[in-house]
Amino acid sequence: MAQRLSTDAHYKTLVDQYDTWLFDCDGVLWEGTRLIPGAVDVLAYLRKLGKSVLFVTNNATQSRVSYKAKFDKLGVEAHVDEIFGSAFAAAVYISTVLKFPKDKKVFVVGMSGIEEELREEGISFLGGTDPADNTLAPFSLEHWTPDPAVGAVLCGLDTAMNYTKMSKAFQYLLRPGTEFLATNSDSTYPTAHGLLPGAGACAAPIITALGRQPLSIGKPAGTMLECIKAKHDFDPKRTIMVGDRLNTDIEFGKNGGLATLLVLTGITKEHEVFGPNPSPTVPDFVTQSIGDLRALI
Repeated sequence: MAQRLSTDAHYKTLVDQYDTWLFDCDGVLWEGTRLIPGAVDVLAYLRKLGKSVLFVTNNATQSRVSYKAKFDKLGVEAHVDEIFGSAFAAAVYISTVLKFPKDKKVFVVGMSGIEEELREEGISFLGGTDPADNTLAPFSLEHWTPDPAVGAVLCGLDTAMNYTKMSKAFQYLLRPGTEFLATNSDSTYPTAHGLLPGAGACAAPIITALGRQPLSIGKPAGTMLECIKAKHDFDPKRTIMVGDRLNTDIEFGKNGGLATLLVLTGITKEHEVFGPNPSPTVPDFVTQSIGDLRALI
């Protein structure tokens, strides 16, 4: 059963136990453009104690460089090499695991963050933010010539999702050998004004038409953790994952042998952990907000 944290002693024991802290961002440190009260103070406190602080997000709409700009704007200390997004992990997976040939291309259902990370890895792509694929004009196979170099389709959150992108992705995936990848499978994502459909919802029409699932790169898949391990040395037994979502953040931590701390400022509600019909995914610790750790400052 999850331990509910509520006293100074609880928080001190928690902080003493773990040297590396992995944080989800949306719903943990902020909601949209609104900071969670106390988040900045707690992060600064952990750094002062010599803890390693890393940020692990399924948000694939921005690259690490552009995502850092959000940290800067909100006044949250972060360095690019501390930020791990699912767009970055997907690009690294394509280049290092799939060993994508230089003459192959990725068709992107997603936004500029994916494109920036693919470009950084030297991977050619099409689709994405291309104006030709961001149109509401009717799509017809009669007037479209597929690119024979496409060897993978990568789906992420796409706020300009349309029938043209869906159709092209589907056609490429009908070809034998085309890889089907997703930055993450989140059904929703939190904003300052409420929930909106997530990357999983964008991929759903293609999955339905195709009849098969993509390989998901982001949380809770272990691919993201392998990406972090390749850049940072840490002891899993002394590492904790802090998140607001049971089926991504908490399962990600558990799958990787990490301790898990659930905060209730995002997706998951208290009754899902402590109610009469709790989720089968059980975090090690639960607190109302990351700001609760300010009790130690």
